[in-house]
Formats: sequence, structure tokens, C-alpha cells
Amino acid sequence: MNPPYADCIEACDACAAACDYCAVSCLHEAQPKPMARCIALDIDCAAMCRLASGAMARDSEHAQAICALCAQLCEACGTECGRHPMDHCQECAEACRRCAEACRRAAVHGSVGAP
Repeated sequence: MNPPYADCIEACDACAAACDYCAVSCLHEAQPKPMARCIALDIDCAAMCRLASGAMARDSEHAQAICALCAQLCEACGTECGRHPMDHCQECAEACRRCAEACRRAAVHGSVGAP
């Protein structure tokens, strides 16, 4: 594990799991249609978090750029999830906020081995 990125990798992995859980939980709501944007952002955010986690684990030369985009997507997902009162949405919103902050830090500071 790359120590400068360790906290961000952990936040990305936790966010991806929260987004997956939120998306499937939204699909099981009595009225899933109003949750369409939430579900779509959950899916996109989970995928981006996994991409960012992998890039950081590999100490990719693109990790900082990927983390910057991940922060933007986490913010959007967190904002959307935060609009819904369900526990799974609120928990996802919090995971997204934590991940966005960690990714912003990683995007600015990067890895010790980065070019």
C-alpha cells in the first residue's frame, strides 16, 4: 500500500461500497422512479471510486487527475443522496463527503513517488 494515499484508498473503497448499497436500496423503494438520478450517480460514483483506488494503489501518474474527478463526482452524488431522507441515502451522502475531501487532498498533494 502506498502510505501517502492510504487514507484516500480507504475512503474510496468505503464510498464505493456505500454507493452500491444505496443504489440497490433505492431500487427496492416503493417508488424507485423518483430515485433515478440518485441511482445513476451511485453507480457512477462507485465506479469512479474504484478507478481512483486502483490508480492510487498502482501509484499511477494519473492518480492526481483521477482523484480530482472523483472528488467532483463524490460531491455530486453526496449532494443528491443528501436530498433523500432514507438512511441508506444519508449514509451514502456522508461516505461521499468523506471521500470527496480525501480525494481533494490526494489531488493536491499526490504521492511521494509521483513525477
